[in-house]
Amino acid sequence: MTFNKSYPDDRSDNVEKLQEKIQNTLENISEAEASMAFSNEVEQQRILEKNQKREESIQSMRIEAKEEAAARKNGYK
Repeated sequence: MTFNKSYPDDRSDNVEKLQEKIQNTLENISEAEASMAFSNEVEQQRILEKNQKREESIQSMRIEAKEEAAARKNGYK
């Protein structure tokens, strides 16, 4: 029988993790756009749709990063 050990909530590096995720997602968008030159119309449409979802994710991550930075500033109250 396995029990999950509970760990305290450590939010100390959440802003940095979110910034890294944003940067990685921006790089994925750039790489996907570059691959469009070698893709057919169907693949290009999929890339465009996926990049749109990536953009939406970036916006959400930016909001979350701002909230985390504010929480850090306020001592995570």
